[in-house]
Amino acid sequence: MQGSLRGWKLRPSEMPGRPDFWFPEARLAVFLDGCFWHGCPKCGHYPKTRAAFWKAKINLNRERDRRTNRELHRRGCRIVRFWEHEIQQDLKDCVKRVRTLVTQSARNEPSRHGRG
Repeated sequence: MQGSLRGWKLRPSEMPGRPDFWFPEARLAVFLDGCFWHGCPKCGHYPKTRAAFWKAKINLNRERDRRTNRELHRRGCRIVRFWEHEIQQDLKDCVKRVRTLVTQSARNEPSRHGRG
């Protein structure tokens, strides 16, 4: 088994959209999006009761996600979003994807030794 993922913050309030996990060294924001609340195209749905309300609410959530992505990209951050069903079906793969992005970032950064 590979080492654990380190160097993350849980839902930092200073970051747009308050990512579920923020890896500052890798500038990586990880979001765990609930299929219902974020309108998953695979398994999300609109309730039949108060359908107009829920459709508007979920669509507003999706638009907020797009604004958050734009703002984080503008700040030079990378973003990965996982649907709730992806996490439930294959958590190990989700963690592997995050680990790969964090590791790639560490390899692409210039050395921190020497110049300050």
